[in-house]
Amino acid sequence: MTSRSNLIVRFAEPTDYSVLFKLIQGLAEYEKLSHAVTGNALELKEHLFGSRRYIEAILAESAGQAVGFALFFHNYSTFLTKPGIYLEDLFVLPEYRRQGIGKALLSKVAQIAVERDCGRLEWSVLEWNESAQKFYRIMGASILDDWRICRVTEDALTHLGAVN
Repeated sequence: MTSRSNLIVRFAEPTDYSVLFKLIQGLAEYEKLSHAVTGNALELKEHLFGSRRYIEAILAESAGQAVGFALFFHNYSTFLTKPGIYLEDLFVLPEYRRQGIGKALLSKVAQIAVERDCGRLEWSVLEWNESAQKFYRIMGASILDDWRICRVTEDALTHLGAVN
């Protein structure tokens, strides 16, 4: 059991890249998407801490062990004319759930959004993940039924990028 007093939520540092990637693999396993993990820890490190930073991450630690993370990046709302934050992943190891760690991670990302004068914080949740949906609603999130995610990857992305 994790007490709130020994929980540390902090920005990831360059030495954290491998433990962060292991947590990402844990998330993929939980979501039954391990086959979709085609990247690697070194690419993650470059995107977090390289000359061009694409993403940011925060870690939750209990007794010196990483037990969860949130990974996010900025987006932009043209209607609000403000930046926003898109939360790509939020994950807590199953044995550490229901201890306030997910709430602490989500609250930290919200705090970052407020400090940066963002107009909104957004993320996606899998349709089958009802426990996550319940948690997000408790945290004050609205789940938008009238929006769908569009995605172009791999060959289709290459093809679309080649269209003149």
